[in-house]
Amino acid sequence: MRRQLRRPRARSSGHTAILSLAGLSRIGWKVESACRYLSELKRRARIVGFSALLLSFLSPCVLAQRAFTWPEIRDKFEATNPTLRAGQIGIAESRAQEITANLRPNPDFTGTLDQFDPFPDPFSNYPYRPLGYVLPFVSASYLHERQHKRELRLESAQKATGIAESQQADLERTLLFSVRGAFVQILQAKAVLKLAQENLAYWDKVLGVSRDRYKAGDIAQIDLDRLELQRIQFQSDLLTAEVNLRTAKIQLLTLLNDRTPVDHFDVTGPYEFSEQVPPLDEVRRMALDSRPDLKAAVQSIDKARTDHLLAVANGSTDPTFGMDFARNPPIPIYFGFSVTIPLRIFDKNQGEKLRTQLDISRNEKLREAAVAQVFSDVDSGYAMLDSNLQLLRPYKSDYLPRAVKVRDTVAFAYQRGGASLLDFLNAQSDYRSIQLNYLNLIGSYLTAASQLNLAVGREVLQ
Repeated sequence: MRRQLRRPRARSSGHTAILSLAGLSRIGWKVESACRYLSELKRRARIVGFSALLLSFLSPCVLAQRAFTWPEIRDKFEATNPTLRAGQIGIAESRAQEITANLRPNPDFTGTLDQFDPFPDPFSNYPYRPLGYVLPFVSASYLHERQHKRELRLESAQKATGIAESQQADLERTLLFSVRGAFVQILQAKAVLKLAQENLAYWDKVLGVSRDRYKAGDIAQIDLDRLELQRIQFQSDLLTAEVNLRTAKIQLLTLLNDRTPVDHFDVTGPYEFSEQVPPLDEVRRMALDSRPDLKAAVQSIDKARTDHLLAVANGSTDPTFGMDFARNPPIPIYFGFSVTIPLRIFDKNQGEKLRTQLDISRNEKLREAAVAQVFSDVDSGYAMLDSNLQLLRPYKSDYLPRAVKVRDTVAFAYQRGGASLLDFLNAQSDYRSIQLNYLNLIGSYLTAASQLNLAVGREVLQ
């Protein structure tokens, strides 16, 4: 059935006009609201877009790891390590002792009022005057130090500061060896981790090919199972390398006194060996010129000689000069001078003179021991470095290329049925062992280089 459309009745013109105006006003209000809503959406969209753009620029800076080079790690360590900062405070304390050593003796001042008369005489006809007989007395004295005692004290304190600075440099030398060792451990752990990832990826490709061969009936189920079981070794190597890397980073962050999260901290640097090693005689000469502990031993001899001169000077007599002013009726005022000279009959500072003389000999023996220790450290570090180089040269030139060649050849033959599974597994195991040994040898070389730098007292090898 067709639905009949009913035509609306015609309304009066006035009523129609009122309705038209009301409808237009409602339509205008809706249009205005819609415009405001669209404007608000555009404004929010601009804010969201700007925020997303800002986050896209900032997120790499916030979340990315910061890779520090060795010079940056060294500067950061020297600025933040609490042990080094405590040593620097000790040097400042030694400089403060120089001020004390250079001080002059304080003069003495004495004021006296004597002969007060607090009790009146009941039998006297004179008026009571309690201050009538008071005698004022003022004196001052000063100890004069002879034979340059103050200058010698200052010189001894300055040399003690020089020894403290050398000992601080020796402390920094020792701690830098620990920092360098932690830095090398991170580089070594990263290299081992990369090798583990490559081995696991290579083995996954081998497993993919082996599964296809199994489906085609080319290999037996037992061979595929043995290949699948071998994967756990590579996965274990990967997990161990990740743990070692995090442990090495934690150790370095502890030495730096840094609270940066481990995932946001990284170091970078060459993990390779260099065959350019200076001759042993040159390394010994550099060590004799640079070792701060040897320098401190030489400075101790010089300070012991100064202390002996100070002990001799302290055995001399220091006079005390005085001057006084007073009043003694009928003299209205008078002054006088005095000189006090101690008689050094029994105490002539004999013990300190002998002790400081013996201390010179003791420090000379300590210097000889320090020189012997320098040669021992240099020779040991140089021998360790040379032994690592003798192993690394054939590894790089012969063993590594040969291990790659054997693995690829056996893998190619195994995939085509020309080699047994045992041969393939042995070739893969040999390749893994040789690669890992090479990386560990580089780590040993870098550690030996750090040991040689420690023996010399400055960086000879980077």
